[in-house]
Formats: sequence, C-alpha cells, structure tokens
Amino acid sequence: MIKVSETAKKKVIELMTEDGFNMATDYVRVGVKSGGCSGLSYDLKFDKVQLDDDKVFEDNGVKIIVDKKSFLYLIGTTLEYSGGLNGSGFVFNNPNANRTCGCGESFSL
Repeated sequence: MIKVSETAKKKVIELMTEDGFNMATDYVRVGVKSGGCSGLSYDLKFDKVQLDDDKVFEDNGVKIIVDKKSFLYLIGTTLEYSGGLNGSGFVFNNPNANRTCGCGESFSL
C-alpha cells in the first residue's frame, strides 16, 4: 500500500483541479523508471484510465494506481509534499530505498 500525507493530499487536490482532473473519479499514477543519479527515479502524474495490470489503492481520499512492476519498489511508501526553502515538490518516503540522491527524486535498492 502507498500512503498519502495530509499536505500531499491538499497539493494533489489543488493540482488535479488545475489540470482538469476530478478527484472523485481520476487517479494519481505513481511509478518507478530507470534513470536518475541513483539508478531509479519516481514518476508521478494524473491519469483517468486504470489498466488491467494496475494495483489500485486509496488513502486519505486519494486514489492511487501503480503498475505491477513499480509496486514491488514502492510497497510501504508515503507520498508527502514539501514546500520548504530548498524547493517544493512531492517527496517519496520509501522504506525500501537503500540509497537516495540529494534531490530525493531517485533511489537504489
């Protein structure tokens, strides 16, 4: 399961609305792809379509879909949002990551 913090939920609602997505029917698609300075990087976007091999979760009122391959890397992850002085953006607190880069956008196992 993937959890969503309260601050991330507020930002998701704001961005989904701005982009023309509906919080009640659409999804946050979270995935992992090759790349980044640590080997793997996170991918986050909004989506209206659930594919056959997607895992679906709902936490804190946010519907999340993850493809089967990415799910193995993301089990237990919490999606947070940071608006600090070092920049703002979504942050993945992933207990499976052995190493992360300084920007927090990539990791390795």
